[in-house]
Amino acid sequence: MDPMILLRRLGGPVFTLNPDLIERAEATPDTVVTLIGGNKYVICESLDELVELIRDYRAGIIASAEAMTHDHSQFPDAHPGQSAGHARIRVLSAAVSPGQTPVVPIRRTDA
Repeated sequence: MDPMILLRRLGGPVFTLNPDLIERAEATPDTVVTLIGGNKYVICESLDELVELIRDYRAGIIASAEAMTHDHSQFPDAHPGQSAGHARIRVLSAAVSPGQTPVVPIRRTDA
């Protein structure tokens, strides 16, 4: 999945933008996108089109994450006799004590 959305500069070329860096967007009447670093871009897309592009981008991320939870090949550490879909998370951090559940699990664990 591409981590960017395609936009057109007003009177300029197409460029890609990471939508996670957008602080705000305004229609003044041209659409002005302001990034968290203060950079501003005037784009051809309307505010509604920009919101739709961002919504589609984020929906794609959620769909990809959901597909990964259903793709059993993503769980190579399943214990013998345990189905791959029920594999436990392999904890790589020494900050978690033995027998303690990680604070933020990456994948669901089923007992």
